Amino acid sequence: MAITKQKIRIGDLLVENQVITEAQLMAALKKQKAVGHKLGRVLIDLGYLEEEQFLSFLSQQLEVPFIDLRRYNFDVNLIQLLPESYARRYRAIVLSDKNSNLLVGMADPMDIFAFDELERILQRPIQQAVVRESELLSTLDLVYRRTEEIASFAEELDEELTEGQFDLDSLALEVDDSDAPVVKLLKSIFEDAVQVRASDIHIEPDENVLRIRQRVDGILQEQVMKEKRIAPALVLRLKLLSGLDISEKRLPQDGRFSLKVKGRKLDIRLSTMPIENGESVVMRLLDQTEGATDLDHVGMPEYILERFRKLIHMPHGLILVTGPTGSGKTTTLYGALQELNEIGKKIITVEDPVEYRLHRINQVQINPKIDLSFARILRSALRQDPDILLVGEIRDTETAEIALRAAMTGHLVLSTLHTNDAVSSAMRLVDMGAEGFLAATALRAVVAQRLIRRLCDNCFTDYSPDSTEKAWIVSLLGEEGASQMKLKQPEGCHRCNNTGYRHSVGVFELLVLNDALSDALRRSNSSDFVKFARKTPGYQPLVVSALEDAAKGITSLEEVKRVAEQVDDSSDFMDVA
Repeated sequence: MAITKQKIRIGDLLVENQVITEAQLMAALKKQKAVGHKLGRVLIDLGYLEEEQFLSFLSQQLEVPFIDLRRYNFDVNLIQLLPESYARRYRAIVLSDKNSNLLVGMADPMDIFAFDELERILQRPIQQAVVRESELLSTLDLVYRRTEEIASFAEELDEELTEGQFDLDSLALEVDDSDAPVVKLLKSIFEDAVQVRASDIHIEPDENVLRIRQRVDGILQEQVMKEKRIAPALVLRLKLLSGLDISEKRLPQDGRFSLKVKGRKLDIRLSTMPIENGESVVMRLLDQTEGATDLDHVGMPEYILERFRKLIHMPHGLILVTGPTGSGKTTTLYGALQELNEIGKKIITVEDPVEYRLHRINQVQINPKIDLSFARILRSALRQDPDILLVGEIRDTETAEIALRAAMTGHLVLSTLHTNDAVSSAMRLVDMGAEGFLAATALRAVVAQRLIRRLCDNCFTDYSPDSTEKAWIVSLLGEEGASQMKLKQPEGCHRCNNTGYRHSVGVFELLVLNDALSDALRRSNSSDFVKFARKTPGYQPLVVSALEDAAKGITSLEEVKRVAEQVDDSSDFMDVA
Protein backbone atom coordinates (compact mmCIF):
# COMPACT_ATOMS: atom_id res chain seq x y z
CA MET A 1 0.00 0.00 0.00
CA ALA A 2 1.43 3.38 -0.95
CA ILE A 3 2.01 5.85 1.85
CA THR A 4 -0.84 8.27 2.53
CA LYS A 5 -0.31 11.99 2.45
CA GLN A 6 -1.27 12.43 6.11
CA LYS A 7 1.41 13.08 8.70
CA ILE A 8 2.25 9.95 10.68
CA ARG A 9 3.75 10.55 14.14
CA ILE A 10 5.88 7.43 14.47
CA GLY A 11 7.03 8.38 17.98
CA ASP A 12 3.44 8.44 19.30
CA LEU A 13 2.73 5.09 17.62
CA LEU A 14 5.79 3.54 19.25
CA VAL A 15 4.66 4.76 22.69
CA GLU A 16 1.07 3.70 22.04
CA ASN A 17 2.22 0.17 21.17
CA GLN A 18 4.55 0.10 24.22
CA VAL A 19 7.66 -0.30 22.09
CA ILE A 20 9.26 2.66 23.90
CA THR A 21 8.25 4.76 26.90
CA GLU A 22 7.06 8.37 26.92
CA ALA A 23 10.28 9.37 28.70
CA GLN A 24 12.39 7.70 26.02
CA LEU A 25 10.45 9.50 23.31
CA MET A 26 11.00 12.87 25.01
CA ALA A 27 14.73 12.17 25.36
CA ALA A 28 14.95 11.12 21.70
CA LEU A 29 13.08 14.23 20.50
CA LYS A 30 15.45 16.42 22.52
CA LYS A 31 18.47 14.72 20.98
CA GLN A 32 16.90 14.90 17.52
CA LYS A 33 16.77 18.70 17.78
CA ALA A 34 20.47 18.74 18.62
CA VAL A 35 21.76 16.35 15.94
CA GLY A 36 19.15 16.81 13.20
CA HIS A 37 18.80 13.08 12.42
CA LYS A 38 15.52 11.28 11.79
CA LEU A 39 13.73 10.08 14.91
CA GLY A 40 14.11 6.38 14.08
CA ARG A 41 17.90 6.73 13.76
CA VAL A 42 18.08 8.65 17.07
CA LEU A 43 16.05 5.98 18.89
CA ILE A 44 18.35 3.25 17.53
CA ASP A 45 21.52 5.21 18.36
CA LEU A 46 20.27 5.76 21.93
CA GLY A 47 19.71 2.02 22.28
CA TYR A 48 15.97 2.30 22.98
CA LEU A 49 15.21 -0.26 20.29
CA GLU A 50 17.02 -2.38 17.69
CA GLU A 51 17.03 -1.42 14.00
CA GLU A 52 15.31 -4.71 13.09
CA GLN A 53 12.62 -4.05 15.68
CA PHE A 54 12.02 -0.50 14.42
CA LEU A 55 11.85 -1.49 10.75
CA SER A 56 9.50 -4.40 11.45
CA PHE A 57 7.22 -2.05 13.40
CA LEU A 58 7.32 0.47 10.56
CA SER A 59 6.49 -2.27 8.07
CA GLN A 60 3.42 -3.34 10.07
CA GLN A 61 2.14 0.18 10.63
CA LEU A 62 2.49 1.25 7.00
CA GLU A 63 1.41 -2.16 5.67
CA VAL A 64 4.44 -2.40 3.39
CA PRO A 65 6.91 -5.32 3.14
CA PHE A 66 10.25 -5.36 4.95
CA ILE A 67 12.91 -6.65 2.52
CA ASP A 68 16.37 -7.98 3.38
CA LEU A 69 18.57 -6.64 0.57
CA ARG A 70 21.37 -9.10 1.34
CA ARG A 71 19.25 -11.95 -0.01
CA TYR A 72 17.49 -10.09 -2.80
CA ASN A 73 18.09 -10.89 -6.48
CA PHE A 74 18.19 -7.58 -8.30
CA ASP A 75 17.29 -6.76 -11.87
CA VAL A 76 20.03 -4.40 -13.07
CA ASN A 77 17.83 -2.95 -15.82
CA LEU A 78 15.14 -2.02 -13.29
CA ILE A 79 17.67 -0.44 -10.92
CA GLN A 80 18.92 1.80 -13.71
CA LEU A 81 15.44 3.32 -14.06
CA LEU A 82 16.33 5.50 -11.07
CA PRO A 83 19.54 7.51 -11.64
CA GLU A 84 22.20 6.96 -8.97
CA SER A 85 22.12 10.58 -7.75
CA TYR A 86 18.41 10.29 -6.90
CA ALA A 87 18.83 6.82 -5.42
CA ARG A 88 21.41 8.18 -2.98
CA ARG A 89 19.54 11.43 -2.27
CA TYR A 90 16.25 9.73 -1.44
CA ARG A 91 17.79 6.51 -0.06
CA ALA A 92 15.81 4.37 -2.50
CA ILE A 93 16.26 1.49 -4.93
CA VAL A 94 13.93 -0.04 -7.55
CA LEU A 95 13.32 -3.68 -6.68
CA SER A 96 10.69 -5.08 -9.04
CA ASP A 97 7.99 -4.31 -11.60
CA LYS A 98 4.60 -5.66 -10.53
CA ASN A 99 1.25 -5.02 -12.21
CA SER A 100 2.35 -1.71 -13.74
CA ASN A 101 3.64 -0.57 -10.32
CA LEU A 102 7.29 -0.36 -9.32
CA LEU A 103 8.28 -1.77 -5.95
CA VAL A 104 10.79 0.67 -4.43
CA GLY A 105 12.82 -0.06 -1.31
CA MET A 106 13.21 3.01 0.93
CA ALA A 107 15.19 3.57 4.09
CA ASP A 108 12.54 6.08 5.22
CA PRO A 109 9.14 5.17 3.73
CA MET A 110 7.54 7.99 5.77
CA ASP A 111 9.32 10.66 3.73
CA ILE A 112 6.34 11.99 1.74
CA PHE A 113 8.46 14.43 -0.27
CA ALA A 114 10.82 11.63 -1.38
CA PHE A 115 7.82 9.45 -2.32
CA ASP A 116 6.36 12.21 -4.55
CA GLU A 117 9.72 12.92 -6.18
CA LEU A 118 10.35 9.23 -6.92
CA GLU A 119 6.96 8.92 -8.63
CA ARG A 120 7.73 12.03 -10.67
CA ILE A 121 11.20 10.78 -11.71
CA LEU A 122 10.11 7.22 -12.46
CA GLN A 123 6.84 8.33 -14.06
CA ARG A 124 5.16 5.22 -12.71
CA PRO A 125 2.99 4.48 -9.65
CA ILE A 126 5.21 3.07 -6.91
CA GLN A 127 4.72 0.74 -3.99
CA GLN A 128 7.07 0.95 -1.05
CA ALA A 129 9.15 -1.54 0.88
CA VAL A 130 11.18 -0.92 4.02
CA VAL A 131 14.93 -1.66 3.83
CA ARG A 132 17.87 -1.16 6.20
CA GLU A 133 19.72 2.06 5.41
CA SER A 134 23.17 0.47 5.94
CA GLU A 135 22.32 -2.37 3.55
CA LEU A 136 20.85 0.06 1.04
CA LEU A 137 23.99 2.22 0.92
CA SER A 138 26.33 -0.76 0.51
CA THR A 139 24.01 -2.19 -2.18
CA LEU A 140 24.04 1.12 -4.08
CA ASP A 141 27.85 0.96 -4.14
CA LEU A 142 27.63 -2.50 -5.67
CA VAL A 143 24.85 -2.08 -8.22
CA TYR A 144 25.74 1.39 -9.52
CA ARG A 145 29.12 0.52 -11.02
CA ARG A 146 30.70 3.41 -12.92
CA THR A 147 31.18 1.41 -16.11
CA GLU A 148 28.85 3.60 -18.19
CA GLU A 149 30.22 6.79 -16.64
CA ILE A 150 33.79 5.74 -17.46
CA ALA A 151 32.77 4.93 -21.03
CA SER A 152 31.01 8.30 -21.34
CA PHE A 153 34.03 10.27 -20.10
CA ALA A 154 36.31 8.23 -22.37
CA GLU A 155 34.14 9.17 -25.35
CA GLU A 156 34.18 12.84 -24.28
CA LEU A 157 37.97 12.80 -24.00
CA ASP A 158 38.27 11.05 -27.36
CA GLU A 159 36.20 13.82 -29.00
CA GLU A 160 38.49 16.43 -27.47
CA LEU A 161 41.57 14.64 -28.75
CA THR A 162 40.55 14.54 -32.38
CA GLU A 163 43.14 13.47 -34.93
CA GLY A 164 46.03 15.92 -35.06
CA GLN A 165 44.87 17.96 -32.07
CA PHE A 166 46.62 16.14 -29.22
CA ASP A 167 48.57 18.94 -27.52
CA LEU A 168 50.97 17.64 -24.87
CA ASP A 169 51.86 21.11 -23.59
CA SER A 170 48.27 22.24 -23.11
CA LEU A 171 47.39 19.07 -21.23
CA ALA A 172 50.37 19.58 -18.95
CA LEU A 173 49.30 23.15 -18.23
CA GLU A 174 45.77 22.03 -17.38
CA VAL A 175 46.88 19.84 -14.47
CA ASP A 176 44.58 21.65 -12.02
CA ASP A 177 41.57 21.80 -14.35
CA SER A 178 39.04 19.60 -12.55
CA ASP A 179 36.56 19.97 -15.42
CA ALA A 180 38.94 18.53 -18.01
CA PRO A 181 37.61 15.25 -19.47
CA VAL A 182 40.83 13.41 -18.57
CA VAL A 183 40.46 14.48 -14.92
CA LYS A 184 36.80 13.41 -14.81
CA LEU A 185 37.69 10.07 -16.39
CA LEU A 186 40.46 9.33 -13.89
CA LYS A 187 38.24 10.40 -10.99
CA SER A 188 35.55 8.00 -12.16
CA ILE A 189 38.08 5.16 -12.56
CA PHE A 190 39.38 5.64 -9.01
CA GLU A 191 35.88 5.93 -7.54
CA ASP A 192 34.84 2.69 -9.24
CA ALA A 193 37.97 0.97 -7.93
CA VAL A 194 37.21 2.08 -4.37
CA GLN A 195 33.59 0.92 -4.66
CA VAL A 196 34.62 -2.63 -5.60
CA ARG A 197 37.64 -2.66 -3.21
CA ALA A 198 40.16 -3.13 -6.03
CA SER A 199 43.81 -3.52 -5.04
CA ASP A 200 45.26 -2.58 -8.45
CA ILE A 201 44.29 -0.68 -11.59
CA HIS A 202 45.84 -1.61 -14.95
CA ILE A 203 45.69 0.75 -17.95
CA GLU A 204 46.74 -1.18 -21.07
CA PRO A 205 46.62 0.17 -24.64
CA ASP A 206 46.06 -2.64 -27.14
CA GLU A 207 46.24 -2.50 -30.92
CA ASN A 208 42.69 -1.23 -31.43
CA VAL A 209 41.25 -0.75 -27.92
CA LEU A 210 42.13 0.47 -24.44
CA ARG A 211 41.75 -1.98 -21.59
CA ILE A 212 41.17 -0.82 -18.00
CA ARG A 213 41.43 -3.71 -15.60
CA GLN A 214 40.94 -3.88 -11.83
CA ARG A 215 42.22 -6.60 -9.54
CA VAL A 216 39.42 -7.49 -7.13
CA ASP A 217 40.04 -10.25 -4.58
CA GLY A 218 43.09 -11.31 -6.56
CA ILE A 219 41.31 -11.67 -9.93
CA LEU A 220 41.37 -9.11 -12.75
CA GLN A 221 38.10 -7.64 -14.08
CA GLU A 222 38.16 -5.86 -17.43
CA GLN A 223 36.47 -2.95 -19.18
CA VAL A 224 37.31 -2.53 -22.87
CA MET A 225 36.98 0.84 -24.59
CA LYS A 226 37.28 1.54 -28.29
CA GLU A 227 38.78 5.03 -27.69
CA LYS A 228 42.40 3.86 -27.77
CA ARG A 229 43.66 7.40 -28.50
CA ILE A 230 42.88 8.56 -24.97
CA ALA A 231 45.62 6.33 -23.49
CA PRO A 232 48.47 8.89 -23.89
CA ALA A 233 46.38 11.56 -22.15
CA LEU A 234 45.69 9.24 -19.20
CA VAL A 235 49.35 8.26 -18.91
CA LEU A 236 50.46 11.90 -19.14
CA ARG A 237 48.13 13.02 -16.35
CA LEU A 238 49.20 10.13 -14.10
CA LYS A 239 52.87 10.95 -14.73
CA LEU A 240 52.24 14.56 -13.77
CA LEU A 241 50.55 13.46 -10.56
CA SER A 242 53.50 11.18 -9.77
CA GLY A 243 56.20 13.72 -10.59
CA LEU A 244 57.63 11.58 -13.40
CA ASP A 245 59.34 12.66 -16.63
CA ILE A 246 56.47 13.17 -19.09
CA SER A 247 58.82 13.26 -22.09
CA GLU A 248 60.36 9.85 -21.34
CA LYS A 249 58.36 7.08 -23.00
CA ARG A 250 61.13 4.60 -23.79
CA LEU A 251 62.04 3.56 -20.23
CA PRO A 252 60.01 2.22 -17.28
CA GLN A 253 59.35 4.71 -14.48
CA ASP A 254 58.06 4.35 -10.91
CA GLY A 255 56.34 6.97 -8.80
CA ARG A 256 53.67 7.54 -6.20
CA PHE A 257 51.00 10.08 -5.24
CA SER A 258 48.17 10.41 -2.75
CA LEU A 259 44.53 11.33 -3.25
CA LYS A 260 41.22 11.22 -1.43
CA VAL A 261 38.42 9.21 -3.00
CA LYS A 262 34.93 8.83 -1.50
CA GLY A 263 36.24 9.85 1.92
CA ARG A 264 39.16 7.40 1.83
CA LYS A 265 42.81 8.43 1.66
CA LEU A 266 44.67 6.39 -0.95
CA ASP A 267 48.40 6.09 -1.46
CA ILE A 268 48.96 5.18 -5.13
CA ARG A 269 52.12 3.35 -6.24
CA LEU A 270 52.49 3.78 -9.98
CA SER A 271 54.61 1.88 -12.48
CA THR A 272 54.87 2.65 -16.20
CA MET A 273 56.33 0.33 -18.83
CA PRO A 274 56.79 0.84 -22.59
CA ILE A 275 54.92 -1.81 -24.57
CA GLU A 276 54.30 -2.33 -28.27
CA ASN A 277 51.16 -0.17 -28.38
CA GLY A 278 52.20 2.64 -26.04
CA GLU A 279 52.78 2.69 -22.29
CA SER A 280 51.20 0.35 -19.77
CA VAL A 281 50.42 1.74 -16.32
CA VAL A 282 49.80 -0.32 -13.20
CA MET A 283 48.71 1.36 -9.97
CA ARG A 284 48.68 -0.34 -6.55
CA LEU A 285 46.02 1.22 -4.30
CA LEU A 286 46.96 1.37 -0.62
CA ASP A 287 44.14 2.51 1.64
CA GLN A 288 45.69 4.67 4.37
CA THR A 289 42.36 5.52 6.02
CA GLU A 290 42.55 2.82 8.68
CA GLY A 291 46.33 2.30 8.66
CA ALA A 292 48.08 -1.03 9.02
CA THR A 293 46.14 -4.09 10.20
CA ASP A 294 46.99 -5.40 13.65
CA LEU A 295 48.07 -9.01 14.10
CA ASP A 296 44.68 -10.16 15.39
CA HIS A 297 43.05 -9.20 12.08
CA VAL A 298 45.50 -10.55 9.48
CA GLY A 299 43.49 -13.79 9.34
CA MET A 300 45.85 -16.29 10.96
CA PRO A 301 44.11 -19.25 12.60
CA GLU A 302 44.50 -19.25 16.37
CA TYR A 303 46.90 -22.21 16.53
CA ILE A 304 49.33 -20.47 14.14
CA LEU A 305 48.84 -16.98 15.60
CA GLU A 306 49.74 -18.16 19.11
CA ARG A 307 53.03 -19.70 17.95
CA PHE A 308 53.84 -16.76 15.65
CA ARG A 309 53.37 -14.34 18.56
CA LYS A 310 55.90 -16.25 20.64
CA LEU A 311 58.38 -16.21 17.76
CA ILE A 312 58.25 -12.45 17.15
CA HIS A 313 58.84 -11.77 20.84
CA MET A 314 62.11 -13.72 20.79
CA PRO A 315 65.17 -11.46 21.36
CA HIS A 316 66.97 -12.51 18.19
CA GLY A 317 66.75 -14.67 15.07
CA LEU A 318 65.39 -14.45 11.53
CA ILE A 319 61.70 -14.96 10.74
CA LEU A 320 60.69 -15.15 7.08
CA VAL A 321 57.26 -14.52 5.57
CA THR A 322 56.98 -15.94 2.07
CA GLY A 323 54.59 -16.05 -0.86
CA PRO A 324 54.12 -14.50 -4.31
CA THR A 325 53.28 -10.85 -4.95
CA GLY A 326 49.84 -9.98 -3.59
CA SER A 327 49.70 -12.78 -1.02
CA GLY A 328 49.49 -10.47 2.01
CA LYS A 329 53.09 -10.72 3.26
CA THR A 330 53.36 -6.99 3.97
CA THR A 331 50.08 -7.04 5.92
CA THR A 332 51.42 -9.82 8.16
CA LEU A 333 54.76 -8.07 8.74
CA TYR A 334 53.13 -4.73 9.55
CA GLY A 335 50.81 -6.54 11.94
CA ALA A 336 53.88 -7.94 13.72
CA LEU A 337 55.49 -4.48 13.82
CA GLN A 338 52.32 -2.98 15.31
CA GLU A 339 52.56 -5.47 18.16
CA LEU A 340 56.33 -5.02 18.69
CA ASN A 341 56.21 -1.22 18.55
CA GLU A 342 56.99 -0.26 22.14
CA ILE A 343 58.85 2.63 23.74
CA GLY A 344 61.65 0.34 24.88
CA LYS A 345 62.42 -1.05 21.40
CA LYS A 346 64.25 0.56 18.50
CA ILE A 347 62.76 -0.63 15.20
CA ILE A 348 64.19 0.14 11.77
CA THR A 349 62.64 -0.95 8.47
CA VAL A 350 64.22 -1.10 5.01
CA GLU A 351 61.45 -1.15 2.40
CA ASP A 352 60.71 -0.80 -1.30
CA PRO A 353 58.51 1.17 -0.98
CA VAL A 354 57.33 2.26 2.48
CA GLU A 355 53.65 1.28 2.34
CA TYR A 356 52.27 2.43 5.70
CA ARG A 357 53.70 5.11 7.98
CA LEU A 358 54.13 3.86 11.54
CA HIS A 359 54.83 6.13 14.51
CA ARG A 360 58.07 5.63 16.45
CA ILE A 361 59.48 3.32 13.76
CA ASN A 362 62.38 4.49 11.56
CA GLN A 363 61.34 3.61 8.01
CA VAL A 364 63.82 3.87 5.13
CA GLN A 365 62.99 3.49 1.45
CA ILE A 366 65.58 2.12 -0.94
CA ASN A 367 66.59 4.19 -3.96
CA PRO A 368 68.59 2.31 -6.62
CA LYS A 369 69.26 5.56 -8.54
CA ILE A 370 71.66 6.70 -5.80
CA ASP A 371 72.84 3.18 -4.85
CA LEU A 372 70.72 3.14 -1.71
CA SER A 373 70.17 -0.61 -1.72
CA PHE A 374 68.81 -3.04 0.86
CA ALA A 375 72.34 -4.15 1.76
CA ARG A 376 73.74 -0.62 2.08
CA ILE A 377 70.89 0.62 4.29
CA LEU A 378 71.03 -2.57 6.35
CA ARG A 379 74.73 -2.08 7.12
CA SER A 380 74.03 1.49 8.24
CA ALA A 381 70.96 0.45 10.22
CA LEU A 382 73.05 -1.94 12.30
CA ARG A 383 75.08 1.06 13.50
CA GLN A 384 71.84 2.74 14.70
CA ASP A 385 71.53 0.40 17.73
CA PRO A 386 68.30 -1.35 16.63
CA ASP A 387 66.51 -4.10 18.52
CA ILE A 388 64.34 -5.15 15.56
CA LEU A 389 64.98 -4.91 11.83
CA LEU A 390 62.50 -5.39 9.01
CA VAL A 391 64.04 -6.06 5.61
CA GLY A 392 61.37 -5.62 2.93
CA GLU A 393 62.78 -8.42 0.80
CA ILE A 394 65.91 -10.55 0.68
CA ARG A 395 66.88 -10.35 -2.99
CA ASP A 396 70.59 -11.17 -3.13
CA THR A 397 73.44 -12.92 -1.33
CA GLU A 398 74.80 -9.77 0.29
CA THR A 399 71.45 -8.81 1.83
CA ALA A 400 70.87 -12.41 2.96
CA GLU A 401 74.22 -12.64 4.73
CA ILE A 402 73.90 -9.26 6.48
CA ALA A 403 70.36 -10.18 7.65
CA LEU A 404 71.53 -13.60 8.89
CA ARG A 405 74.54 -12.17 10.76
CA ALA A 406 72.34 -9.48 12.32
CA ALA A 407 69.95 -12.22 13.50
CA MET A 408 72.90 -14.05 15.07
CA THR A 409 74.17 -11.01 16.94
CA GLY A 410 71.22 -10.06 19.10
CA HIS A 411 68.70 -8.63 16.63
CA LEU A 412 65.26 -9.85 15.67
CA VAL A 413 65.07 -9.70 11.86
CA LEU A 414 61.81 -9.95 9.90
CA SER A 415 61.90 -10.31 6.13
CA THR A 416 60.22 -11.77 3.04
CA LEU A 417 61.14 -14.14 0.21
CA HIS A 418 59.26 -14.80 -3.03
CA THR A 419 59.00 -18.58 -2.72
CA ASN A 420 56.17 -21.09 -3.04
CA ASP A 421 55.99 -22.46 0.49
CA ALA A 422 57.69 -22.52 3.89
CA VAL A 423 59.73 -25.67 3.19
CA SER A 424 61.42 -24.33 0.05
CA SER A 425 62.16 -20.93 1.64
CA ALA A 426 64.88 -22.10 4.02
CA MET A 427 66.81 -23.87 1.27
CA ARG A 428 66.35 -20.80 -0.94
CA LEU A 429 68.68 -18.87 1.40
CA VAL A 430 71.38 -21.47 0.75
CA ASP A 431 70.68 -21.45 -2.99
CA MET A 432 71.19 -17.68 -2.95
CA GLY A 433 74.74 -18.22 -1.67
CA ALA A 434 74.33 -17.86 2.10
CA GLU A 435 76.47 -20.25 4.16
CA GLY A 436 74.54 -23.26 5.48
CA PHE A 437 75.81 -22.79 9.04
CA LEU A 438 74.66 -19.14 8.98
CA ALA A 439 71.14 -20.05 7.87
CA ALA A 440 70.91 -22.93 10.33
CA THR A 441 72.02 -20.79 13.27
CA ALA A 442 69.96 -17.67 12.53
CA LEU A 443 66.68 -18.90 10.97
CA ARG A 444 63.93 -19.48 13.53
CA ALA A 445 60.77 -19.97 11.46
CA VAL A 446 59.09 -19.48 8.09
CA VAL A 447 55.49 -18.41 7.48
CA ALA A 448 54.07 -19.06 4.02
CA GLN A 449 50.74 -17.56 2.99
CA ARG A 450 48.25 -17.06 0.18
CA LEU A 451 45.08 -15.05 -0.26
CA ILE A 452 42.07 -17.06 -1.38
CA ARG A 453 38.68 -15.69 -2.34
CA ARG A 454 35.89 -15.94 0.22
CA LEU A 455 32.55 -17.24 -1.03
CA CYS A 456 29.86 -14.60 -1.32
CA ASP A 457 27.48 -15.18 1.60
CA ASN A 458 24.53 -14.26 -0.59
CA CYS A 459 24.68 -16.83 -3.38
CA PHE A 460 26.68 -20.01 -2.67
CA THR A 461 25.21 -23.49 -3.24
CA ASP A 462 26.11 -27.01 -2.10
CA TYR A 463 28.78 -28.89 -4.05
CA SER A 464 29.52 -32.61 -4.39
CA PRO A 465 33.09 -33.44 -5.52
CA ASP A 466 33.60 -35.98 -8.29
CA SER A 467 35.55 -39.22 -7.79
CA THR A 468 38.92 -37.67 -8.74
CA GLU A 469 38.41 -34.76 -6.35
CA LYS A 470 37.33 -37.12 -3.56
CA ALA A 471 40.48 -39.20 -3.99
CA TRP A 472 42.63 -36.06 -3.87
CA ILE A 473 40.88 -34.82 -0.71
CA VAL A 474 41.32 -38.24 0.94
CA SER A 475 45.05 -38.17 0.12
CA LEU A 476 45.31 -34.90 2.05
CA LEU A 477 42.82 -35.31 4.91
CA GLY A 478 42.27 -39.03 5.18
CA GLU A 479 38.94 -40.85 4.93
CA GLU A 480 37.48 -39.43 8.14
CA GLY A 481 38.43 -35.83 7.39
CA ALA A 482 37.13 -36.08 3.83
CA SER A 483 33.80 -37.55 4.94
CA GLN A 484 33.11 -34.57 7.22
CA MET A 485 33.52 -31.95 4.50
CA LYS A 486 30.41 -30.04 3.39
CA LEU A 487 31.59 -28.17 0.32
CA LYS A 488 30.03 -25.08 -1.24
CA GLN A 489 30.43 -23.59 -4.70
CA PRO A 490 30.04 -20.03 -6.06
CA GLU A 491 26.92 -19.03 -7.97
CA GLY A 492 27.07 -15.26 -8.60
CA CYS A 493 24.79 -12.34 -7.73
CA HIS A 494 24.75 -8.54 -7.66
CA ARG A 495 26.67 -8.35 -4.38
CA CYS A 496 29.71 -10.16 -5.78
CA ASN A 497 29.51 -8.77 -9.34
CA ASN A 498 28.42 -12.24 -10.50
CA THR A 499 31.77 -13.81 -9.51
CA GLY A 500 30.45 -15.87 -6.60
CA TYR A 501 33.22 -14.48 -4.36
CA ARG A 502 33.44 -11.43 -2.13
CA HIS A 503 36.60 -10.35 -0.26
CA SER A 504 39.64 -12.52 0.50
CA VAL A 505 40.88 -14.58 3.41
CA GLY A 506 44.43 -15.66 4.19
CA VAL A 507 45.66 -19.24 4.43
CA PHE A 508 48.92 -19.90 6.26
CA GLU A 509 51.51 -22.51 7.05
CA LEU A 510 54.15 -22.17 9.78
CA LEU A 511 57.38 -24.14 9.87
CA VAL A 512 59.40 -23.74 13.08
CA LEU A 513 62.96 -25.04 12.79
CA ASN A 514 64.00 -27.80 15.18
CA ASP A 515 67.38 -29.56 15.62
CA ALA A 516 66.81 -32.00 12.75
CA LEU A 517 65.84 -29.24 10.33
CA SER A 518 68.73 -27.00 11.41
CA ASP A 519 71.17 -29.88 10.93
CA ALA A 520 69.85 -30.58 7.40
CA LEU A 521 70.11 -26.87 6.61
CA ARG A 522 73.66 -26.72 7.96
CA ARG A 523 74.60 -29.59 5.64
CA SER A 524 72.67 -27.93 2.76
CA ASN A 525 70.83 -31.23 2.32
CA SER A 526 67.52 -30.28 0.68
CA SER A 527 66.05 -33.80 0.52
CA ASP A 528 66.57 -34.36 4.26
CA PHE A 529 65.19 -30.90 5.02
CA VAL A 530 61.98 -31.59 3.06
CA LYS A 531 61.62 -35.05 4.67
CA PHE A 532 62.02 -33.72 8.23
CA ALA A 533 59.79 -30.71 7.53
CA ARG A 534 56.87 -32.94 6.59
CA LYS A 535 57.21 -34.76 9.93
CA THR A 536 57.60 -31.65 12.08
CA PRO A 537 54.98 -31.55 14.88
CA GLY A 538 52.38 -28.82 14.34
CA TYR A 539 53.31 -28.27 10.69
CA GLN A 540 50.37 -28.20 8.26
CA PRO A 541 50.74 -27.40 4.55
CA LEU A 542 48.98 -24.50 2.85
CA VAL A 543 46.72 -26.78 0.83
CA VAL A 544 45.41 -28.51 3.96
CA SER A 545 44.72 -25.13 5.59
CA ALA A 546 42.82 -24.07 2.48
CA LEU A 547 40.85 -27.35 2.51
CA GLU A 548 39.85 -26.70 6.12
CA ASP A 549 38.45 -23.33 5.06
CA ALA A 550 36.54 -25.07 2.25
CA ALA A 551 35.15 -27.57 4.77
CA LYS A 552 33.84 -24.63 6.84
CA GLY A 553 32.13 -23.12 3.78
CA ILE A 554 34.49 -20.14 3.72
CA THR A 555 35.84 -20.86 0.25
CA SER A 556 35.36 -23.34 -2.59
CA LEU A 557 37.25 -26.39 -3.76
CA GLU A 558 38.03 -24.40 -6.91
CA GLU A 559 40.06 -21.92 -4.80
CA VAL A 560 41.82 -24.75 -2.95
CA LYS A 561 42.90 -26.18 -6.30
CA ARG A 562 44.27 -22.76 -7.26
CA VAL A 563 46.45 -22.79 -4.14
CA ALA A 564 47.52 -26.38 -4.86
CA GLU A 565 48.65 -25.46 -8.37
CA GLN A 566 50.97 -22.83 -6.90
CA VAL A 567 52.62 -25.20 -4.40
CA ASP A 568 54.95 -27.96 -5.57
CA ASP A 569 54.10 -31.57 -4.63
CA SER A 570 51.12 -30.41 -2.60
CA SER A 571 49.30 -33.74 -2.76
CA ASP A 572 52.22 -35.54 -1.08
CA PHE A 573 52.61 -33.21 1.88
CA MET A 574 50.38 -34.96 4.34
CA ASP A 575 49.45 -38.57 4.90
CA VAL A 576 46.73 -39.01 7.49
CA ALA A 577 45.93 -42.57 8.41
